Amino acid sequence: MGIVIGVVGPHDLVDDVAATCEEQPGVSTLRLDYDHESQAPAIVEAHATSVEGWLFTGIVPYMLARDADVLSRPAAFVDYSGATLLSALVRLQHEGHDLTRLSIDTISPADVTATFVEAGLPTERLRTLGYRPESTSKKVIDFHRRGPAHPVITCLSSVHEALRGEMHVLRLAPSVHSVRVALRQLLLTAEGQAQEDAQIALGLVEVDGEEGLLREAGALGGTLAAFRGGTHLLVTTRGPLYDATGGFTGLPMLARLAAHTSVARVGFGLGRSAAEAESLARRALARARRIGNVAAVLSLRADTDIVLESVTSAPSGEQNLPVLARRVGLSVPTLEKLLEARDAAGGEALTTREIADRLAVQQRTARRMLHRLELAGLAERTGNLTSGSSGRPLTLYRLTL
Repeated sequence: MGIVIGVVGPHDLVDDVAATCEEQPGVSTLRLDYDHESQAPAIVEAHATSVEGWLFTGIVPYMLARDADVLSRPAAFVDYSGATLLSALVRLQHEGHDLTRLSIDTISPADVTATFVEAGLPTERLRTLGYRPESTSKKVIDFHRRGPAHPVITCLSSVHEALRGEMHVLRLAPSVHSVRVALRQLLLTAEGQAQEDAQIALGLVEVDGEEGLLREAGALGGTLAAFRGGTHLLVTTRGPLYDATGGFTGLPMLARLAAHTSVARVGFGLGRSAAEAESLARRALARARRIGNVAAVLSLRADTDIVLESVTSAPSGEQNLPVLARRVGLSVPTLEKLLEARDAAGGEALTTREIADRLAVQQRTARRMLHRLELAGLAERTGNLTSGSSGRPLTLYRLTL
């Protein structure tokens, strides 16, 4: 079974990096190029379900995607220090440039210094600007324009395009060795994630009636079987369970089951083997029994138990906000603002931007909140609305809390 890697970068680098990746047996790539590095987050979000990992052609698009909170798969970037920077220095020397007076962006000053020291070159008159989260193309361009005339080494295609008509600019391209190192790191991370997601998760379920139970098992990507003493055994894996519980914070199926039965207790165990998972599930169910008739607990190794709280269905105006806040991991004031937004919309769907504006938060924060509500059955996606610009479409949500 192979692995699909999404390669993200400028047009002229993606094909070469992807070709190097595909030399590795079992690796195929999805080539995703952009005109400007600022487009990287939207590209990642649009293709998140098509890949098992991300490889960025440099640190800048990687950091932009990471800071936008769109990386749901393992990711790595090609490092331009070391051999890549050294090969650029050799090229500049062959062209007759003074290697003691250079302006270098993106690579950390420490890595630049280490490369120059290894090459026996002085560093006193170098100008370096390492990557920072607040960096923009304009700031990098302004940095290179300051000071006396000097050759420029840049890692950004946008900076190269802006400066190549006014000074000597050399844009770094990742070496084959650097790509292989980054790919190896990514494959190790992806394999570890896959093994973790494939951990066995066993659930022991106690209910008075079986209505809806088979459907809930299917939603978890699992199977259902009869167990001893009238208990049901739900078999799934860590990945689907993690997604369905919003990162092990709540269990929406509990409230749905409780709507049809007076007793709904679930004990999940997560282990490296079926025997270990069953033992932990037994412990979790025992604790759920002590909590009450409607309860769910997840037991992990090292004596760790997580109570997956839920509440029985209630009319919107009668929601217990403190309990609901704990269930979905949001504050009571935030839920109150969401209720106000729902009422003001008259039941109509709202865009993520409208929610963000009402909560006075960034859109990515609003998306995370809405995702939690969706997992808890308190919001539903109804479609997308084109924003009228080159940015990502705005997702429409109907709030049902």
